[in-house]
Amino acid sequence: MSLEMDLSVVCLLMLVLVCHGAGHNETFQEARCKKHGPAIRFPFRLDKQPVHCGYDPRFVLSCNQRNETLLQLPTSVTLNIKKIDYASRLIIAADPDNCLPRQLRNFSLSQSPFKFAGQYQDDYALFNCTSKQGDYYDPISCLGVPGYDIYAYSSNNFLGYTDLTNCTKMYNVPSIPSEMIRGDNILHLNWSEPAACVGCEEQGKFCGWKKNTSKLETECYEKPKSNKGKIRKIEGAVATVGSVLVLLVLLAAYRVYSSDKAAKNNQKRIENFLADYKALKPARYTYADIKRITDEFKDKLGQGAYGTVFKGKLSDEIFVAVKILNNSTGNGEEFINEVATMGKIHHVNVIRLVGYCADGFRRALVYDYLPNESLEKFVSSEHGETSSLSWEKLQDIALGMAKGIEYLHQGCDQRILHFDIKPHNILLDDHFNPKISDFGLAKLCSKDQSAVSMTTARGTMGYIAPEVFSRNFGHVSYKSDVYSFGMVLLEMVGGRKTIDDKVENSNQIYFPEWVYNSLDKGEELRIRIEKEGDAQIAKKLTLVGLWCIQWHPVDRPSMNTVVQMLEGEGDKLTMPPSPFASAGPGRMHANMPGRPHYQALEVISETE
Repeated sequence: MSLEMDLSVVCLLMLVLVCHGAGHNETFQEARCKKHGPAIRFPFRLDKQPVHCGYDPRFVLSCNQRNETLLQLPTSVTLNIKKIDYASRLIIAADPDNCLPRQLRNFSLSQSPFKFAGQYQDDYALFNCTSKQGDYYDPISCLGVPGYDIYAYSSNNFLGYTDLTNCTKMYNVPSIPSEMIRGDNILHLNWSEPAACVGCEEQGKFCGWKKNTSKLETECYEKPKSNKGKIRKIEGAVATVGSVLVLLVLLAAYRVYSSDKAAKNNQKRIENFLADYKALKPARYTYADIKRITDEFKDKLGQGAYGTVFKGKLSDEIFVAVKILNNSTGNGEEFINEVATMGKIHHVNVIRLVGYCADGFRRALVYDYLPNESLEKFVSSEHGETSSLSWEKLQDIALGMAKGIEYLHQGCDQRILHFDIKPHNILLDDHFNPKISDFGLAKLCSKDQSAVSMTTARGTMGYIAPEVFSRNFGHVSYKSDVYSFGMVLLEMVGGRKTIDDKVENSNQIYFPEWVYNSLDKGEELRIRIEKEGDAQIAKKLTLVGLWCIQWHPVDRPSMNTVVQMLEGEGDKLTMPPSPFASAGPGRMHANMPGRPHYQALEVISETE
């Protein structure tokens, strides 16, 4: 057993005996991030301690690599806790990067148990100035850069005596104490919960959960007489621990050790992968580079399940889109997945990866910036006008998408299954050429085998193929991307979502089924038509979409066939069987012209 394993066993044993373990008779054990750091005890706890050592998640603290004590506020603002005064319920905090004013725009205490410590609060306006503003005002030094300074003016200041000719207003910050904009980098906060803990410290006691009750109530506990008393109690408790308890402690310690080892292995796996990745073109940036490129994350473009996208600038002429991945992205699989996948792709209809950042736990992806945003903006009624693109342009976009997906399926050394084809992930350049993006859910498989095994469904509701939910419809394969592409085509034709979660009337007609029934009856499509030829394009896109959304994968065309269908004449396309007449697995497979009879697809494992 290694030294690290021994330390894990000892630490866990201490927690079991002292922190709520020995019949909950012992006072909560104090913890620190470093020897002279603030003492951490109830209502606070370290994130590595058991949940019952603290009051609730809002009081959870953590230690960074410099052994500083950190508090994460609900608004993603991180504070470095310098001191905790339990008697007066006061914490003295600072910004970890020594620039508290930089957190002003996101700073909020509304969802936290903390409040400003009895100081007068005022509204401030921040100005960017290219010249010094008199002798009465000092700039915020940590925000300024060569060429301009940042000044904060209180709502009580009479700006008539201030020359703001060379200044530009940046933003307002409401109700903050003046110490947040001074250069001291110090902030005083009080906390108020739990109410039953008030007065414990004045009585020379600690506060903790009330024992022998199922209710979440707190009470005051006597402090240990001395450290020697603590040691004797712990020694006595350890001496009485039976063999079963020792076995349980060792097992729990091993799990802690394994978890920590797994986290280190994940970080090492990312570093090894990036070392092998150096031969490819994308550049590696530090987190400081990312902050500089995005101008401190000034221009937010959007947010998704895996992270937030900001507009950035590499030079006066080169703009980029920077996706900051969430810290909760697990073992880094989504990061490695996207970087590794993008490194294999070089196609006009697939977004280009410019670079990436893997700076400790901070990870980011840097892409080309496309000014026309995503296809969703032009096909969803939620985003205003949906008719700004002509039918010819919609057809060009559909063909470009199809060629991009065909390249993913056939043009690389390994087949790439995207699993999240939707309008939001189809970006448009300044000429409205489509580029497929967001490969966080993509999987690789051998080109000579057609199916991939999956343990959980992945994708976006409304675009996920039936077999991804239930294997009764067939194996998951590249045909799952074909289904998603078909739903996007029908959404382009309908000019609105194919699935609308906001519709309250369940009897409202489902657009793909309505358009199929209209074509089946020989009726004209009642959709917007602006000039001659539009109707033919709309019908072609509709027929291709309906072929792609057949319930059983074997009934859908390959993307190579889809490209041929989109490049050909629409009047030569045949009507597909109805995807809506029977969704059950017992439906007869409809034969598509030129398609070989159904053959079972062998299930293979995902490529690691």
